[in-house]
Order: sequence, then C-alpha cells, then structure tokens
Amino acid sequence: MLKLSRLTDYAVAALVRLSAAEGVETSPGIAAAIGIPEPTVAKVLKILAGQGLVLSTRGARGGYRLSRPLSSITVAEIIVAIDGPIALTSCVEGSGGVCESLLRCPVAGRWDPVNTAIRSALQNISLSDMAHAALPRGLRMSEVA
Repeated sequence: MLKLSRLTDYAVAALVRLSAAEGVETSPGIAAAIGIPEPTVAKVLKILAGQGLVLSTRGARGGYRLSRPLSSITVAEIIVAIDGPIALTSCVEGSGGVCESLLRCPVAGRWDPVNTAIRSALQNISLSDMAHAALPRGLRMSEVA
C-alpha cells in the first residue's frame, strides 16, 4: 500500500488552518483547532518553516503564517518537505536508494514513468484544492473559524 506519513497529513491540516487565520497563529492555537497534539504541530511547523512554506515570528505576538497562498502550494511540496523525495521504489531515479539486484533486474528503470506520473499528479493539486474539497457545500474558507 502506498501511504503518506501522518506528519504529512498533519502538515496539510495545519497549512489549511493557517490559511483561515487572520495574521499569525500559534502552534497551540492550530493544535486546538485541528485536534492534533501541540508538540506534533510544533514539530510539523518547524519543518515547514525550514522548507520556506510557513514564516515564523518570535515574541509575544509571534506565531506562524503562510509564506504564500494555498493556491501556490502543492501537495507534492508538502510530501517532499515532510517525507522527502517522492519515489515509489528504491530504484526510481533520484530516490537515493540502492538496490542490490539492479544489474540483473528485469524492470530496472521501468518505474520512472510511473513515479513521474504520480509526482506530476501531486504537483497539480494545490492545498487550495484540498481545502475547498474538504469544506461542506456552500461554506467558504473565510467562514471557517
């Protein structure tokens, strides 16, 4: 089964929540809003800040905010930020994995088109698409508290 990590799922939820916030939002505030433990949200936000997807502000009025609109952040970017490069098998070009039977494998290099198709699909889905798909009919992001 192809499955993303929980941290990637949490990252998407935290980013969608940040898009609904006006100004900056604290990690405890995000955690309370999305029902994920604060230490986990803090860890995810730290990773996302390191990848430039969120901006952090220190101090009494500090917190996190999106570095750019949800419409310009792709699902692929979140996966790469949290889980690393998108690669279905260790023999996919650029995955960094090493295969012991590469020289004798009858499908060596044949996963590349599959991986490219999946990566392309994920690059064409923005977090805005995810946010709007998840909302009940008639509800807009500006109405989400």
